Amino acid sequence: MDGSSIGTSLRHDWKLAEIEALFNLPFMDLLARAHAVHAANHDPDAVQVSTLLSIKTGGCPEDCAYCPQAQRYHTGVEAQKLMDVEDVLARARAAKAAGASRFCMGAAWRGPKDRDIPKVAEMIREVKALGLETCATLGLLGEGHARQLKDAGLDYYNHNLDTSPDYYGEIIHTREFEDRLDTLQDIRAAGLKTCCGGIVGMGETRTQRAGLLQALANLPEHPQSVPINQLVPVPGTPLADADKIDPFEFVRTIAVARIVMPQSIVRLSAGRQQMSDEMQALCFFAGAGSIFMGEKLLTTGNPDVAHDHALFRRLDLHPMQVEAGAHEAGIVHAGITDACCGGGCTCAA
Repeated sequence: MDGSSIGTSLRHDWKLAEIEALFNLPFMDLLARAHAVHAANHDPDAVQVSTLLSIKTGGCPEDCAYCPQAQRYHTGVEAQKLMDVEDVLARARAAKAAGASRFCMGAAWRGPKDRDIPKVAEMIREVKALGLETCATLGLLGEGHARQLKDAGLDYYNHNLDTSPDYYGEIIHTREFEDRLDTLQDIRAAGLKTCCGGIVGMGETRTQRAGLLQALANLPEHPQSVPINQLVPVPGTPLADADKIDPFEFVRTIAVARIVMPQSIVRLSAGRQQMSDEMQALCFFAGAGSIFMGEKLLTTGNPDVAHDHALFRRLDLHPMQVEAGAHEAGIVHAGITDACCGGGCTCAA
């Protein structure tokens, strides 16, 4: 297959060879095809914007080779307790004022304990009351946890596959790939939307990048959000000296993700601070329709808000805004958020 028959229909039976064929298309042909799919399913000039806050930092017992929050690595990240609800709310209000429409809360746990869920649920309720979509990434969920989070008003749960099934054992040893699939099944069963993607630039081959996208596209339901992260090497982690992925290869990954999951919102996620504006522009053209806004993603850097606002203006992009009361219906539209336009900017919401 040369990829020429790719349309916008949803499939869950992708073969690895098909996805590799897309990766192998001439670069400009691939981008043109991905942009056509993007325009057929989304407003190509609108970008959904989220803000990510670490509500519980460091001390994680897992051994993910990319993660500075693993307690076994010496990265300078100190273990902290779960944040107070009011402190989280203050950050959520600031995120909304800066233009975010979704507020994501991440905790460095293998998984939350039963005693942690009520406090996280309170955070979710209060953030949702601000008019923001809510997302959480807390690790492996125990029995009933997904339903309790849903009942509190959670919209999305993030649980990445990280990499292809055959490369997973090179990156993580403290949980199995199937554990992630089980958690995703629990999330879907509770009626939550899924945010699920992976990380590229961890030493994997192009075939393994294709394998990651195959695993995502062949899930029983395509994730509503698909974050594609570029590894940010952190001193002290096993991947500190990983070779940087070629920028055009990263753009190819965005483009192929867009084609195989046409209705999902592909998020240009971690690593943007290391990307040029020109590289980001190619990613938006190739089908990226979401970013994280804010100076930090959990513990790693991110472009500052003013820079992102300026980039939106330069690229004639506008924010995707969630309609009031439409979280459950999944209704979004493009628009400007008044709260973040005091300086006359066209900013991200």
